[in-house]
Amino acid sequence: MDIKANLESVKKTFKNPDCLLVAVSKTKPISDLKEAYEAGIRDFGENKVQELQEKQPQLPEDIRWHMIGHLQRNKVKYIAPYVHLIHGVDSFKLLKEINKQGKKIDRKIPVLLQMHIAEEDSKFGFDRKEMDEMLADPDFTELTHVTIKGLMGMATFTENEEQIRREFQGLKNHFEELKTNPLPEFMKMEVLSMGMSGDYLIAQEEGSTMVRIGSAIFGARNY
Repeated sequence: MDIKANLESVKKTFKNPDCLLVAVSKTKPISDLKEAYEAGIRDFGENKVQELQEKQPQLPEDIRWHMIGHLQRNKVKYIAPYVHLIHGVDSFKLLKEINKQGKKIDRKIPVLLQMHIAEEDSKFGFDRKEMDEMLADPDFTELTHVTIKGLMGMATFTENEEQIRREFQGLKNHFEELKTNPLPEFMKMEVLSMGMSGDYLIAQEEGSTMVRIGSAIFGARNY
């Protein structure tokens, strides 16, 4: 497995060279992460808090750790001091917990709000109504220790490219719409995270600024 060569060939396919590549390193050994680091990767995505906690102390301090999995509220405190970005904030309760843990250590924790765009029930995220309700909630403006950087969404796992494109377009439209609204100071629509190994090119064509790629870099997942 030549991780450096894989990275180079993935980068060559990018439709948008400015799109940030987050290397999804979940289940991968430290040696693989070191190889990717040496090939220039600084953004790594993990989906389990325990695995992130094990890897973080063993690797260089300039790595930007992304929590990309479904995050349970009782686990936030473990990653609050160092996590670079929490991708999957899918409820107001979770957002409030992140804010609470940020307050304890006096750190504004960067997050993305996850929108439910897929036609599958298994994907987490806000729907439009839930998002609007949260934005209108007086408690929302009281958040002092989170920074909302943008939106994240995962398309349906399907061969139907038109459907994937439609789902990404819907997320992009919502992203642009939010930009035109008066938003609190801690909410900035800068990052649109959509696209993984199977659909990142469509995502980039539809305006993604961040993609999460694992198997195309590290090979099939280890279970």
